[in-house]
Amino acid sequence: MLPVGRFSKTDAWIAGTWTDPGARFRVINPATGETIAEVADCGPEEARRAVEAAETAFRAWSGTSVYERSAVLWRLRDLMLEHREDLARLMSLEMGKPIKESRGEVVYAAGFVEWYAEEAKRIFGEIIPASTLEKRILIQAAPVGPVYGITPWNFPAAMVTRKLAPALAAGCSFILKPAEQSPLTALALAELLHEAGLPPGVFQVITTHDPAGVSQVILDDPRIRKLTFTGSTEVGSKLYAQAAATVKRVSLELGGHAPFLVFEDADLDKAVKEAVTCAFRNTGQTCVCANRIYVHEAVAGRFLEAFVEAVRGLKVGDPLDESTDIGPLVDQQGFDKVKAHVDDALRRGAKALLGGTPLAPGGRAGGYYFAPTVLAGVDAAMRVAREETFGPVAPVLTFASEEEAVRLANDTPYGLAAYVFTKDVSRVFRVTEALEYGIVGVNDGVPATPQAPFGGVKLSGVGREGGTYGIEEYIERKFVSIKL
Repeated sequence: MLPVGRFSKTDAWIAGTWTDPGARFRVINPATGETIAEVADCGPEEARRAVEAAETAFRAWSGTSVYERSAVLWRLRDLMLEHREDLARLMSLEMGKPIKESRGEVVYAAGFVEWYAEEAKRIFGEIIPASTLEKRILIQAAPVGPVYGITPWNFPAAMVTRKLAPALAAGCSFILKPAEQSPLTALALAELLHEAGLPPGVFQVITTHDPAGVSQVILDDPRIRKLTFTGSTEVGSKLYAQAAATVKRVSLELGGHAPFLVFEDADLDKAVKEAVTCAFRNTGQTCVCANRIYVHEAVAGRFLEAFVEAVRGLKVGDPLDESTDIGPLVDQQGFDKVKAHVDDALRRGAKALLGGTPLAPGGRAGGYYFAPTVLAGVDAAMRVAREETFGPVAPVLTFASEEEAVRLANDTPYGLAAYVFTKDVSRVFRVTEALEYGIVGVNDGVPATPQAPFGGVKLSGVGREGGTYGIEEYIERKFVSIKL
């Protein structure tokens, strides 16, 4: 099906050249089951070449001025917005995101590039007063070194730029291993960065159907000084252990299980609207989606009635259709997990107020579609209340007091995002301070933004991406003591 507009690359981008290792793997459109491209299937040899190129390129790129780095990032930002429609269409084809959301993602992804184009000029050192007159103490900023980044399929552009832009701004080179389901957007970004004037080897894209084999080579190499990963907690913990052998800097944005708390004094119209967006955005396939909606028992009936009607209005369909709200799940594994979670809840006594079943394959050309689902009568023993579903499913539970709401929200090993809906300012402070999460949206179902730190606690990861905090993940602070 490629090309899509100006984008047609399916080879890996290594050392400034498009590389065909001789093997290929298929990229599938989850809405139709059709193959849209066959992409380079790299292995250990390509990984070794990429590390060599990254080390060489790092020496030169880290020596450039911050103004040179900023200029390249500004050009990338402009090119992304210029080719917004082609990038959006590419994302919708390879991972099923509704086209209107894909367009929004391009703008969001370009926002990280814009922020770090500016932040590159604000990498400051420091002079600290010494304890004796004959000394001077300096703190210098230096790039951490070549970086290995692994990104997920659910945000094929934004998860790349959220990592890549601060790394380039800091002076690091970067090897990217995109998800097997959505490598085409990453290759398109490589095209645009090349056009923006980034020197060869500073950014490389290794596409592979064997991520473990490629990652092993790269992580074992001590010349790679930093790992940044977004994905499951299970995979992230293994990568954490691998990176420990060479004591690499690590940033991990892992799984979540976000609670959405609606208190009795909340603006219910706003809470319903934000809950629909938060739970069903990207077909429920985000790490910060509302996984557990807790509603105070005094307003649960009214909330549920309005919530079901709002979800009923979501249109399921072709991701390229302008009116589509809910697209397919990304693949068979994701589809099977959603179905298993819903089946488990229904078997244990939950009631599907809406949906609860796969959609007829014949009506969707064999795509991985699941009906938008609202579950009531959910209890803590059900899988939907304990595990991240990653699909268009909203379990609704009730609580009787503020203390119970906080306890239920924190009763999980994860701690990425949480949401609080209330008009009580005192409650805002009490609850946000008590919640064990890295991100809390208050009367806001979509709090993420390029200028703020994004990341979790507990099993949801380490480190932050976004804002001034994000660039620090790619900087070493060097202490220099000068005796006069």
